[in-house]
This record gives sequence, C-alpha cells and structure tokens, in this order.
Amino acid sequence: KAAIVTGGGTGIGEAICMKFAHEGAKIIVNGLAGDPIEDVAAAIRSRGREAVAVAGDVSLEEQAKHCVEAAIEHFGKLDVLINHAGILLVNAETDEFPLDQFDLHIRHNVRSAFLMTKFALPYLRETKGNVICASSEAGVNGQPRSTPYGGTKAFLQAFMMGVAVEQAQYGVRANCICPGPIDTPWTHKETGPVDEKIEEVLLSSTPFGRRGTPEEVANVYAFLASDQASFVTGATW
Repeated sequence: KAAIVTGGGTGIGEAICMKFAHEGAKIIVNGLAGDPIEDVAAAIRSRGREAVAVAGDVSLEEQAKHCVEAAIEHFGKLDVLINHAGILLVNAETDEFPLDQFDLHIRHNVRSAFLMTKFALPYLRETKGNVICASSEAGVNGQPRSTPYGGTKAFLQAFMMGVAVEQAQYGVRANCICPGPIDTPWTHKETGPVDEKIEEVLLSSTPFGRRGTPEEVANVYAFLASDQASFVTGATW
C-alpha cells in the first residue's frame, strides 16, 4: 500500500511511519520545514523500504494538494491517508485564551485534515482506500485550559463519521483514533504545553498508571489501515 502520514516527523507520527514501513507500505512523510522528516524517511529507506520526505504546511491549499500529488508521482497511487498534523500551543482558561492561538488551532488541526482529505479522496476511491484522523482523548472528554484543542479534535470525529457515510458508496473507509496520554514531549511538563497539574491528571486517569508508547498507538493505526479492518468505518478508537 501507498500511504501519506502528515505530522510524520516526530512522536506518534514517526512511529506510524516506521510501523507502516515495517508492514511493507510505501510512505510519504510530511511535516513542516525544519521537522526531521528526512531523518524518518532515511531510516525507513535504510531498512530496504520506500519513503519520500515532503515538507509543507498542509493547512495551506496548494501545499496540501502538492503533498497528495507527491504520492501519485512517486508511487502511482494512494491507499491510506493519515491526518496526523496538529498543534497544542497554550494553557489558558477559555476567557483568557488568545484569539490568534485559537485561529492557529483551527488552521492546523481542522483545516489541514479537511484539505488533505478533500484532495486525497479522488485517489482513495480508485484504490478503495481509507483515511484516519488523529483525534484525541480531549475530543471525547474535553480539555480544561485548552478548550479549543479539545474542540478541534471533536470536529475530526464528526468529520470522519460524515466522510465514512458519504464515501462508503465508493468503498472508502474513514476512522478516527483518540490516544490518551502517550509518552511524547507533548505530555511532559518539561518539554510540552502541559503544566504540572495537567500532567498529574493525565497519568492518574489511565488504568495502567503510565503513558502509552507511540508504538502502541501506531499498532492501532496499522490495523485500521489494513484489509483486516475492511468492515470498520465511521468508528472512533
């Protein structure tokens, strides 16, 4: 299969790229300029698999279109789109949340997924492929002190359910994954946007009392993208 992974340079996105490559997929690794996407693509190629790094801000129409077309140019088809690009910028209560930061959350979490899906669907219909969006536990339960982030992630769930019903007639599947606290820089107070209080809540809210690993999440993406999930669509995992 040929796949695009946006936000594929670090953390869960990187783990998705490596897992898919291990399973034999050809990967377009997308990220912003300056993201280590070429390092990820090079690591995949060193294992004898195919990967191409495509830098670009997929919240912009032309760059999203270019990213999709890169898959067709390099691999001749597109089977899987993983909308993993997204941001979580600030911790502030809703009445103090800066409007420019709200707009950035909409742009990078919502607009990017819409544009990539819009441009990918004609090719996914040809392969009876599928699209998976990276939502979040915050899209189910809400996220205090970053309410717009949770709101954007809830949008992705409704968006994928709509796409699933709409595109089923063409054999295209659409699903959403909502990770809880995963062991990436985002969930550590020293390196991410979470403060000490939120970090404590993240850890105490999991039955295992620990962060998940990016690889554990990537395994779920791999299942949903595979033919083993051929009857799974419109679902939130």
